Amino acid sequence: MAFLSTILNRVVATSVITGAVVLSPVLSVIAQAETLNGAGATFPAPLYEEYARQVRKKFPDLKVNYQAIGSGGGIKQTIAGTVDFGGSDAAMKDEDIAKVKNGVILVPTAGGAVSVVYNLPGINKLRLSRSTLPDIFSGRITNWNDEKIKADNPRVNLPNLPIKFVVRADSSGTTFIFTNHLSAINGYFKGRIGANTAPKWTLPNALKGKGSSGVAALVKSTPGSIGYVGFEYAVKNNLNAAEVQNKKGEFVAPSLAGANSALSSVTFPNNYRVFEGNPGQGYPIVGLTWMMVYQKYSNPAKAEAVKKWINWVLKDGQQYNDDLNYTRIPSDVVTRVLQTVNSTVK
Repeated sequence: MAFLSTILNRVVATSVITGAVVLSPVLSVIAQAETLNGAGATFPAPLYEEYARQVRKKFPDLKVNYQAIGSGGGIKQTIAGTVDFGGSDAAMKDEDIAKVKNGVILVPTAGGAVSVVYNLPGINKLRLSRSTLPDIFSGRITNWNDEKIKADNPRVNLPNLPIKFVVRADSSGTTFIFTNHLSAINGYFKGRIGANTAPKWTLPNALKGKGSSGVAALVKSTPGSIGYVGFEYAVKNNLNAAEVQNKKGEFVAPSLAGANSALSSVTFPNNYRVFEGNPGQGYPIVGLTWMMVYQKYSNPAKAEAVKKWINWVLKDGQQYNDDLNYTRIPSDVVTRVLQTVNSTVK
């Protein structure tokens, strides 16, 4: 405060001597400069980091920091009020929304695929049916030469090798997207494990990685392993990804086109929460990711900075989704979301 006072006193003195009106611009710059701190899901972290870099080209006075701590952490910090915005791939539940004392708006920013990644030396193509995949992750299938995996891959010489399971150590929206799909297509999995950000896995000796990058690193370094990560992490780490059977019976590899196809028929309700566990077409393990912003901020400058950020993300920022293998939010949904944000955030 002493430093700022000295600066302002000098500005006032200079303006008196020169007759120049310079105090208002200085105060304007001080008032406009704003830093937003966000935390949450790892799934969109590469995209949010790119958003943060690009937004400064248009708004040099707006700095955005984002910590990839997992969706569960993002929801907890949003409830606690320790961030300016949170990130989650699992839409907040009613009971969590009720805990946010300043109100919250869920802003969909992107969609994407979750890849089932594996490490089987010499095997670059693997198919997993709607029957087989849930059985693997419920612990009913524990060896790579199991008859069900062999039936899905009749031309593949599968090894007699125990499956090494890799899951998330933290509360994760990626885990929610994955388990939401498995629960939607398999009653045993739903009853045994269910759709959750931090399920109680029934897998023998499962390895646990922190964040999507941690799971990717474990799969990459562990022969015989299988896990799940956001599509962009599979691409970045050059991991093999299984073709997964969709509702039509087609085996589909994860891709941006496949995710777009799967999410093309999604209907966004007024609260923008979507839980699509079994899409009718395309790549079947897909989900959305949200920024969680407050309806009321501690000061008007912060509220205006948040609105500036969200407007940029949904207007200018969507162009970066494609390059990083995320789907865009439909234009009609963007219009609705921005109307909500611009009229509600104070």
